Amino acid sequence: MYLTDEKVAVLGAAGAIGSNLAQTLLASGTTSNVAMYDPFEKGLQGAAEEIYHCGFENADVTWTTDISEALTGASYIITSGGAPRKEGMTREDLTRDNALIAKQLGMDIKANCPDCKFVIVIFNPADITGLTTLVYSGLSPSRVSTLAALDSTRLQTALSQHFGILQSKVAGCKTYGGHGESMAVFKGGTSIDGVPLQDVLKGKSVNGISMSADEWKAIQAHVKGGGAKIIQLRGRSSFQSPAQQSVFMLRGVLGQPYPWACGSYVSNEHFDKIMMGMPATLSSEGVKWSMPDGTEEDLEALKDSYEHVAALRDQTISDGVLPPLTDWGKHNPNLA
Repeated sequence: MYLTDEKVAVLGAAGAIGSNLAQTLLASGTTSNVAMYDPFEKGLQGAAEEIYHCGFENADVTWTTDISEALTGASYIITSGGAPRKEGMTREDLTRDNALIAKQLGMDIKANCPDCKFVIVIFNPADITGLTTLVYSGLSPSRVSTLAALDSTRLQTALSQHFGILQSKVAGCKTYGGHGESMAVFKGGTSIDGVPLQDVLKGKSVNGISMSADEWKAIQAHVKGGGAKIIQLRGRSSFQSPAQQSVFMLRGVLGQPYPWACGSYVSNEHFDKIMMGMPATLSSEGVKWSMPDGTEEDLEALKDSYEHVAALRDQTISDGVLPPLTDWGKHNPNLA
């Protein structure tokens, strides 16, 4: 019935994302063993009671305000346990405070579940919180990832709405780099009902509808502001979509295909010691990234996005939350 009975620790479980994570893990048949953690005891107990009332068969659901208890024996961790983004805020406004939370999380992982198989970090700015968690956890880079799919699914949504077709008929949507307003929204490889987006931008139509260069730019801007739009519409940040995609990332690690970008630790001749969304495959070995294909414009946007995320990383180092790059190996030998 379930893909695994290994323990999945859900951190921030009293919140909207966390409680949806717990429910989705069970409802999707991903795991029967969910440990819910949050320092807010009353809200956490209420969230757990709701899960119990769902009546999931053979479900072993526990809750605790003790992080050591939550993490001990955990094979997998999904964490939304940072301060939420509010209306008028960018993801970067949360950097220092949430990076401190991520630092403590990394140390808690090292102390309580150093053999953890996979960690998914959701809370913003995910590129920095995921990177900080990795540095202090001691885990292999392949064992820590961040949610990066929502930018691509927002692109798919916007294109399907523009052309009036099912979302599933829009294929190859890709956004890479930072999860924020500086993300690189690729056009190369995207198709709408089988017609390449690049051909559409050259004059072809789909479903009797065309797209101008200005309309494409407007969609790119819409995708970059997708999270802010949800806050404007609902009065709070996204919670259903990040919960769904994070659980399906875990299902990717457990052997189910996962088609979207994943936050990955990248360090090569192009990008240095950074966490950002990249083409990736998920398996029992964790996350494995590759360099993306795209138009010259796409790749230049990726470079710009990397430079933006690198500046955030360097600011986090200046704030004293991340150690200097040369000292990362002292905290995590896998990064030496």
